[in-house]
Amino acid sequence: MRVKDMPPTDQPRERLLASGAAALADRELLALLLGSGGRGVSAVELASQLIAHCGDLGELARSEAHRLLAVPGVGPAKAARVAAAFQLVRRAQAEPERSRITCSADIASAAAPLLHGQPRERLVVVVCDGRGAVLRRTVVTEGGSDHTPAPVRDIVTTVLLSGGAAFGLAHNHPSGSLDPSPADVEVTARLHEAADTVGLRFLDHVIVTDTAWRRVPHDE
Repeated sequence: MRVKDMPPTDQPRERLLASGAAALADRELLALLLGSGGRGVSAVELASQLIAHCGDLGELARSEAHRLLAVPGVGPAKAARVAAAFQLVRRAQAEPERSRITCSADIASAAAPLLHGQPRERLVVVVCDGRGAVLRRTVVTEGGSDHTPAPVRDIVTTVLLSGGAAFGLAHNHPSGSLDPSPADVEVTARLHEAADTVGLRFLDHVIVTDTAWRRVPHDE
């Protein structure tokens, strides 16, 4: 039976969209990469033949594209897609793990390269995923030598558009003072409230100088 003739709830693509990739068998995931079957076989059946030809999924992952061409129904386009997909996995696994935010000091460290040596105040947001891995570090605003705007809506929007689940804030004091201003304390409280409203986790707000850092006080 061709995949497109299956009930929609049984088709690999529809099941992946409904239940996630983990719900699919190896042959179904491979069928999605192949895109179509061969003469007289569905994409799922062709995927099964391809895995059997290589011996198992691990051996398939290590196979060069030309080896896959020996399976009837697998042409250059299909072989290239499969080989490219497994190469992407290998590259992703070889990348160093993202830096992770576990405490206020980590926020200060992550933001420091964007703040050290700056003659003007900068506000940096550190965007993290749900496990604390840093997704993005960016300057939100830059002001004068003793102040910079802290637009709560823009900060929250930056986190949401970056796909973040949590975030920390840091800004510098070019004067070298670590004392928070009343405005620093106020914006921290507003960010706590705004984050709760949209389901984000606000980690902390820190002041960073070239030699030290300090938390902006707020209610836990």
